[in-house]
Amino acid sequence: MSENSNQFLDALKQMQGVEVGDIVDVEVLDIEDGQIDVGVENAGVEGVITRREYTSDRNADLRDLVKPGDKFKALVLRRAGGDKENGEFFFSVTRLKEREAYDKLQKDFEDGNAVEGTVTSSVRGGLIVDVGTRGFLPASLISNRYVSDLKPYIGKTMKLKITEIDPNKNRLILSHKDLVEEEREEAFDKVASQLVVGDVVEGKVSRLTNFGAFIDVGGVDGLVHISEISNKHVDKPSDVLKVGQDVKVKVIGIDNDRHRISLSIKQTEPSPFEQATADLNEGDIFEGEVKSLTNFGAFVEVADGIQGLVHVSEISNKHVDKPSDVLKVGQSVKVKVLNIDPSDRRISLSIKAADSNASSENHNSRPRRSRNENSVNKKYMSDNDNGFALGDIIGDQLKDRK
Repeated sequence: MSENSNQFLDALKQMQGVEVGDIVDVEVLDIEDGQIDVGVENAGVEGVITRREYTSDRNADLRDLVKPGDKFKALVLRRAGGDKENGEFFFSVTRLKEREAYDKLQKDFEDGNAVEGTVTSSVRGGLIVDVGTRGFLPASLISNRYVSDLKPYIGKTMKLKITEIDPNKNRLILSHKDLVEEEREEAFDKVASQLVVGDVVEGKVSRLTNFGAFIDVGGVDGLVHISEISNKHVDKPSDVLKVGQDVKVKVIGIDNDRHRISLSIKQTEPSPFEQATADLNEGDIFEGEVKSLTNFGAFVEVADGIQGLVHVSEISNKHVDKPSDVLKVGQSVKVKVLNIDPSDRRISLSIKAADSNASSENHNSRPRRSRNENSVNKKYMSDNDNGFALGDIIGDQLKDRK
């Protein structure tokens, strides 16, 4: 056999040592337009790496990325056509990196580790993220809140959880929402363990909705329902609050199962009753307007929106069958404060005790009620009460004033 034949067989033997799917060491021989010519070290095999198989940047100039003599590993993709000299192969660097990335990502997925990636573009339904390989982040998994605009995320580096991975199908689904939820639960447990219902703490308005305001208390959002924002009526939270505003809130509920904290702003402020009675004391005498009449007494305005009850037995030293027999709505009367019950928000008043002509006993002591009078009161008041319910007094009037 001739020397040329032996060389051919040796070369063929060497070529047969390179198989599709192998990872080989290559050396750059030349850079042409759109491709890199390489040779496999110690194999006598040459081939090419196209631009797309070396970089994901379709506009990159390969001469800026490599130079003759550079050495690196590449994946053997496939043989070139049979008519090619030397049985050339096509190689890929990008797919090798993807394979290596998938191996690492698979382990991260199994271990439940978070990965870091950079958003490269937005597509219909989500974002494309580079995590060493191309991954897809659905719009529904970007945040625990609805995201309508994807563009601000492009170029942003994010921590992500892997929800699905299949190297054979080149499928990688990512989620930022899962990570947010995990971090939120951890933060909730930490903050909730330090709070007790009834605590008053400082917070900052983080966002506003139609039904209330979310307040950041120690890194966790608690909800102030619209009904707990103010003692006055609030149409929209944005009418009275702004994002970033510092507020004082009271913890009124902690739901560990649902990871929710309920807060109140109005419960940190004096109620209308407390404001109205701040300067009011038992024994005070003042002028008030009769706002309404019932069979058991008259309601007299103590302050704006706050009324006290003059029981029928306290209207006059003379017997009164019906309050309407001696009083009219809108009439101005002089009344004396008999009792203020802050816990039940009740004020008991007397017209006869305020009469300058009444006996000193009427002025200085609370009149005793007859058994019949007490039975009337019990029908109107709750058990063990000596006053009346504020809601029964003002009814819808307070709502109209809010």
